[in-house]
Amino acid sequence: MDTITWIWLLGLVVFVVLEAITYQIVSVWFALGAAAALIAKAVGADFTIQIIVFIAVSGICLLCLRPISKKLIRNKTEATNVDSLIGADAIVTADINNLKGNGKGKINGMTWTMRTAGGEEIKEGETVTVLKVEGVKLIVKRKEDKK
Repeated sequence: MDTITWIWLLGLVVFVVLEAITYQIVSVWFALGAAAALIAKAVGADFTIQIIVFIAVSGICLLCLRPISKKLIRNKTEATNVDSLIGADAIVTADINNLKGNGKGKINGMTWTMRTAGGEEIKEGETVTVLKVEGVKLIVKRKEDKK
């Protein structure tokens, strides 16, 4: 085997190993480009054509196939623990007043300290929606009635 063949084989192996290590779905397309260039070398194409084949196949695969593969293997993460409270409704058990530093509510059977996002007061018994979590406090807003 000549030097050019070894270069394409080495490139192929390096890109495959890099993909296995990083798992970013980038290097695999360059490995396909190296394989295509190796095939071009096998059929007698000169080095300039091999480079063009490598760039073209790698670029086309990267631009066209990467978005499709990302959608197919996307990890579907599910909110757990505190993150699962965001967007949930809670009942105010003690008036919420940011200026006085008061406010409690119950969600999923647990009592939380609550503050409002806009600073408005919310009375005991009202329903609120959790916007975010800051430390051990839930930042809430008055639940809007859906009509």
